[in-house]
Amino acid sequence: MFDLSFLLEDGYLKLFRDGVLTTLRLFVVSGLLAIVVGVALTTLRALPVKLFKAFVIVVVEYHRNVPVLVQILVWYFGVPQLLPAGLRDWINAGNSEFFFATVALALNAGAFISEDMRSGLRAIPHTQQEAAWSIGLTYLQSFRYIILPQGIRVALPALLNQALLLFKNSSLAMAIGVHELLYRTRQIDNLTFRTFDVFLVATMLYLIGTLALMALSEHFARRRTAPSGV
Repeated sequence: MFDLSFLLEDGYLKLFRDGVLTTLRLFVVSGLLAIVVGVALTTLRALPVKLFKAFVIVVVEYHRNVPVLVQILVWYFGVPQLLPAGLRDWINAGNSEFFFATVALALNAGAFISEDMRSGLRAIPHTQQEAAWSIGLTYLQSFRYIILPQGIRVALPALLNQALLLFKNSSLAMAIGVHELLYRTRQIDNLTFRTFDVFLVATMLYLIGTLALMALSEHFARRRTAPSGV
């Protein structure tokens, strides 16, 4: 028999609330940054410059083949050692755990987003590019105003799936001390020894978030495939 009334005692409910808010903040900030990274990588790879293409390939392959947790640990423990002392002290003076977790998650998601967007771009007929050139647009202008928007629309279901993965991967930030939902769950478990009850609540909260994202994905997928005017 489950008894969750203990959550009303000693501020445990507030700890869960703080964990959920931190998870959402981590998801939103890293998600927005991931979009910027994804678009930048996609643009660089689309340019007819071999050096840019090679750089993007290295970035994408690293983030696709190295576990996300390792990437977070590299950013938190390794990268600060390469920074100038002044910049390192400035970062550490704030919430460095949240900062480095955001950067690691954003770069990882951005690499996958760039591949999804590249697949979307490959679905756009080359005649679209030729039509843009015929009206006087440059390569970058045609890519920005004509090709990229269509590619994003085609890749939208895959991009929303990346949002779902990013939301779940946010729990890995616990490893460096970010006070997100899983961190707070472990904290409450250590205080109450109600392991099953506590993790049941966390499971339900994660399910609410993932199911909401899945519903959003289904909504946009239906809109994308619906006939014009419907």
